[in-house]
Amino acid sequence: MAEQPAPLIVDARGMRCPWPVLRAARAMRGGAPVLLISDDPIARRDVPDMAHARGWQCTLSDDADATQFLLTPHGA
Repeated sequence: MAEQPAPLIVDARGMRCPWPVLRAARAMRGGAPVLLISDDPIARRDVPDMAHARGWQCTLSDDADATQFLLTPHGA
């Protein structure tokens, strides 16, 4: 099995939607996993919705000051 590449980190703290979603979508174009960091509460809903609409998996983890979204292509 091929080793998964390190995720591209996108720090969107301080940005309000739609910017975190737009930044994540742009980073996803490369096809590599993306780690999005956002402190916008709306991103908790919008980022997973966008990922699923594009056929990607989205795993969330909460930090003290932000949420991290690990976005990976299905089958990766």
